[in-house]
Amino acid sequence: MSESDRVHISISHGVADVRMARPDKRNALDGKMFTALADAGERLKTEPGVRAVVLSGEGSSFCAGLDFASFQTMAGAGGRQAGAGTADDEGNPGSLQQGRITHLGQQVCWVWQEVPVPVIAAVHGHALGGGIQIALGADIRIVHPDTQLSVREVHWGLVPDMTGTLMLSQLVRADVAKELTFTARVFDGREAQTIGLATRLSETPHVDAMAMAREIADRSPDAVRGAKALINGLLHERAAAQFAEERRVIGSLVGRPNQVEAVMANFEKRAANYRDA
Repeated sequence: MSESDRVHISISHGVADVRMARPDKRNALDGKMFTALADAGERLKTEPGVRAVVLSGEGSSFCAGLDFASFQTMAGAGGRQAGAGTADDEGNPGSLQQGRITHLGQQVCWVWQEVPVPVIAAVHGHALGGGIQIALGADIRIVHPDTQLSVREVHWGLVPDMTGTLMLSQLVRADVAKELTFTARVFDGREAQTIGLATRLSETPHVDAMAMAREIADRSPDAVRGAKALINGLLHERAAAQFAEERRVIGSLVGRPNQVEAVMANFEKRAANYRDA
């Protein structure tokens, strides 16, 4: 068992059970959670004997997205532009390490694609904003029918910048991806399966994800790793350029008048007063 403030990992019979562990905040993403998730994925890239990974959240939700304190910072002080951090800026989702195609916020999603074995997300409760993007970073998603999901960023005057634009567009038609992103509406697990975001529905997603992981762990690990690498090679040819564009666009939004107005209007429970370009 590996323990951190934010992520717990246990490994048994070839399956790594990875759980976001901030249940009192619905596993919302703060600096410690960003760091712990990225570190967990990095460890599992080379962990001996691991043949499959299950990623889930403890408590009532998978992950409710960015911590509200981050939005309050954006409203009160203009925020920190994504991508403005440095490799030493621990916990800042905008920190970009030399040699990576992702900043930290993107890496907590992308690292599950870099892990060479299959990663199954067991999703329940809420998967909002950054939470749904983490789920999209997994290879397979087993989702409770009543899960509340949303590509939530436009609600806060932002854009999906945690690899979501690439991963969403790989799973659903372009018009569906646009509708979900532009409206930021909340939808349930049943609709997620209908449109192709959920691989399978389950009343017990973690139980079923673990069962699937054990089934995969009984297959030839060489063949499974080879299959993931081949499929990912087709899917991710445009990843580096797309992630750089995510960073550029969100960097042009954070702290600008319309983005601050989106946050303030939400906190003050009033209609937003946006300025046209």
